[in-house]
Formats: sequence, C-alpha cells, structure tokens
Amino acid sequence: MSAAGSSEEQFLCSICLEVFSEPVSTPCGHNFCKRCISQHWDTEVCKCPLCNMSFSIRPELYVNTFLCEMVSKSKLEAELQSKQVSKPGDVQCDVCSEPKLKAVKSCLVCLSSFCESHLQPHLTVSGLKRHQLMEPVDDLEDRMCPTHQRPLELFCNTDQSCVCTMCVLLEHKNHPYVSLEEACEHRRSSLQKTVAQRQDMVEQRRLKVQKIRAALDQSQREADRETQQMVKVFSEIMESLPDSTQRFDRCACVLGKQSFSSGRFYFEVQVKGKTNWDLGVAQESVKRKGKITYSPTHGYWTIRLRNRDQYSASADPPVALSLQRPPQKVGVFVDYGAGLVSFYDINSGDLIYSFTDCSFRGKILPYFSPCNNEEGKNSAPLIITDVQTLT
Repeated sequence: MSAAGSSEEQFLCSICLEVFSEPVSTPCGHNFCKRCISQHWDTEVCKCPLCNMSFSIRPELYVNTFLCEMVSKSKLEAELQSKQVSKPGDVQCDVCSEPKLKAVKSCLVCLSSFCESHLQPHLTVSGLKRHQLMEPVDDLEDRMCPTHQRPLELFCNTDQSCVCTMCVLLEHKNHPYVSLEEACEHRRSSLQKTVAQRQDMVEQRRLKVQKIRAALDQSQREADRETQQMVKVFSEIMESLPDSTQRFDRCACVLGKQSFSSGRFYFEVQVKGKTNWDLGVAQESVKRKGKITYSPTHGYWTIRLRNRDQYSASADPPVALSLQRPPQKVGVFVDYGAGLVSFYDINSGDLIYSFTDCSFRGKILPYFSPCNNEEGKNSAPLIITDVQTLT
C-alpha cells in the first residue's frame, strides 16, 4: 500500500513488514498483526519481538481499536489520493506540488485550476464564492475575452465566434447568440449526424459492391463456360470497312450492341498488358465523327489510361486518379435510375471512381477504346465479358 506521506511506517507490523491486519497490543505496549504474534508465540517463548520482554503466562490479545481505525483511515486516504493523481490528458491542479492531483474545477477569475482540496476556499470564503467556476480546462487564458477580460461564455451565431457578456452589448449588439454549452452541443450533434451519414454512405457502397460480387459469384460457373466466347475488342489488322453513321471515324473505339434505358447492369473489361485504353458508357446519340470531347456534358462517362500509369476520369473538368496498383481487370456498374456509374478494381475490390447524379438521356451503351497499337507497345486487346443485367 502507498500510505499517506511519512506516516506509513507506523502502520507496519514488525514481523511481516506489511500494513497491520487486525492489530493487537502486547502488555509492553507494542503492536503486531494478531495472526503474526500468535504464530510467533506458537514457536517461540512468549516475549515481545521488539523489546524482548518475557511473559510467564501467554497474554490474552485484544484488538487495538484506535490503531485499527487509523489504519483504515490511512488506507482510505491513500486510495483517494491514488484515484485523484492526474493522469496523461487530465487537467492538473495548479496549486499542488508533485505529484499533482487531478483538477475538479477551473476558476475564470483566478485563471487557475484546483483539485478538490485546494478548491475548498472557493466554496467557503465569501469573496471567492463569487468567482465563476467551470469544468476543468487547460487553456484558461484562451477562455477570456481579450477586449473586456470577461469569460467567453456565449457564442455569436452571426460572426460564428465566442464572445463575452460585454461583447453582446457592444460589438455584437443585435446579433443572435446562444450559450457556449448550447453551441458546443449543437456542433457535437451536427458532427455526429455528419459522421453517421458518412458511415451510412460507406455502408451502402459496401453493400452495393457486395451485391455486385454476389451476382458475379452466382454467375461464375457460367462465366467460366463462356471464357472462350469472350470478345476481344479490335484486332491488330487495319481493315477497310464501309462508312456508317454508327461508326467512329477518327478514333479506335466502339459501343456495345446492348443498350439500356432503365435498371442496372454490369460488365468487366480485362486491361492487363495495355499502356492506353478508355472504357465506360456513352449515350446512344453521342457524336461519332470528327473530333470528340469525352465528358458527361457530351454524353460520355469514362475513365482512361495514358502512358502506362496516368489514370484519369473524363469528368467536367477531368479528374486525375491516383491508384495504389494498376488494375488488371475493371468492373463497370451502372444504375440508370440513380444516375450512377462506378468503376472497380476487380482483383482488390477497390472503388476507382464514381460518376454521380448523371443526367442520362435515352439509351446508354458500354463504350470501349483499346487505343492505337503504338508499334506493338499497346498490342494487348481489351477483353470484355457479356453484359449482365442485375435485379
């Protein structure tokens, strides 16, 4: 036990060297634990272990009630002191010497913090009783108004700042204000609401990805059987094809055959080994001739790779993407009704980018561009699976 101050030794039994347990007194006036002296006399002659006074008849021992009460009080004080000693993060009493005790109140007039013992004058002395006390804080000087030297106990809603009672009568006259406690509670509630909303969004996204993965797992066997039927987008041979209003003429790109004007659908594209590519979805009515601008405004919701490691989303304006690792296969999920287009790294399950609040007009189709061959540097094909409609 850590007894109070230097009084600890007077509460120790000289036999076991521990704090007295059921202390008793011998006829010579010395004190011992009842069990200790009894066991000592069971093996030795009846004499005092301290002064060696012998007793012809073994004395009858009685509990020293006064010493017993003193030991109990000392234990209680030690326990209270150990509980009140300040810990890292606690506000310390400014009056205590080491070890400093935990402060229970701070005074905005004295600009000091006090433990329970040193706070007593503020509770009993008439002059100090008028001082304003608050929950203990470290930054007391920051809690005082630099202009009027009064406690900052109000919050101005107009200027979004802490003010004192003089401020609201002068500089902040006619401004709506609330107590600092009420303002803190409001901000705490708003923060909790924001955190809850973000957690809900994360959970919804996680469930959405989970649902997509579940749909893929269910169709895995079918996908395995159809591996040989996967489509390679474009060959390396330049072909002479008749002109068509549906064909792009200045870029190596193509739209999927299946179109959508409602519901949700999903497809995957293998991009392994490529240095440049584009993929996503596009409006059926997009411009296909001449120079094309890739952005949602022009009916394209796509992401792209350039020069092996430069990823971006074709947003308004374009957004550079920082990926932890190059994706080998990209999943594209579209929710027509929610106006959502999301891209995922299939191997890691990470979200690459999402277009939200998309304004789809009419039918949309998958969009692919393997880009130019670049003398064999970008010869690997884009490989797509059949598009899946999700329930």
